[in-house]
Amino acid sequence: MTEQRLLANGRLAASTEMSPKQVVEKSEVLVNIPTGTQVYVTDLGNASEDMIVQATRTLTDRNLIAVPHMAARRYPSLEAFERRITRLTQEGGATEVLAIAGEAEKAGPLTSSVALLETGLFDKLGIRKIAVAGHPEGAPDIKPDAIRSFLMRKHELAAESDADFRIVTQFGFDPHRVSLWLDELRDWGNAFPVHIGVAGPAKMTTLLKYAAFAGVENSLNFLKKRGGAVVSMLAGYDPNTMVEPLETRVTSQPGAQLEQIHVYPFGGIQKTADWLHGRGSWSFQPSSSLTANESA
Repeated sequence: MTEQRLLANGRLAASTEMSPKQVVEKSEVLVNIPTGTQVYVTDLGNASEDMIVQATRTLTDRNLIAVPHMAARRYPSLEAFERRITRLTQEGGATEVLAIAGEAEKAGPLTSSVALLETGLFDKLGIRKIAVAGHPEGAPDIKPDAIRSFLMRKHELAAESDADFRIVTQFGFDPHRVSLWLDELRDWGNAFPVHIGVAGPAKMTTLLKYAAFAGVENSLNFLKKRGGAVVSMLAGYDPNTMVEPLETRVTSQPGAQLEQIHVYPFGGIQKTADWLHGRGSWSFQPSSSLTANESA
């Protein structure tokens, strides 16, 4: 693993995410995202394959790096999974993915992100970078030993793959807990670069909803106690309370696995972009609306 450093301005770089519908129907907001930024394309089971592929193509044509979610349980067959990757790479131009288990009313034969990786299809079909999930605060309905076992199995598979692997974590609000988890990860022998999940600026009522769904209520309670519950509820959430301590960690441990942040835009992509530009995690160079061929 190469040594990870902050940007020249002392800030962590950032990725973000959008739903396929947002990308396709509100593509005008993409001008606020700098060229070369990773934009994850979510898959919550409510978008068609055609729309996911179209969203991936739209991001690629804007000189952004599309990172479509690959949710294992949503594929009714191995053939369906192979078709999805083929379309994302050949039609969408994708070279990166996020491999997750996902949720489905009726799971297909692939029931975990490890199962996706073990097929070997990501390498075969041209995926060069693979993100896998990390859970600094644990995950609902998954025992800690199981989380560790799956993550270390992914580490083994990475050694056999041509792709570069990284961890992208669930969002949280307690930088101290994240720091402890990063230490745990190192002690396990896992050397993946880490992109820490951060909730973007949003109303506290919005964060309460997402925190309950994601199982990070303890971290949210930490935030409210730290800032004062009443003030926090009225003023909204400042993500710098999470990010700045992480940047301090990188300064004090320049060889750490912490590489950048991944911002969940709970308050909207425009508000997230404004915050990232303002703090210097994104440059003010907007993404191009032209493909490389069109601008040549």
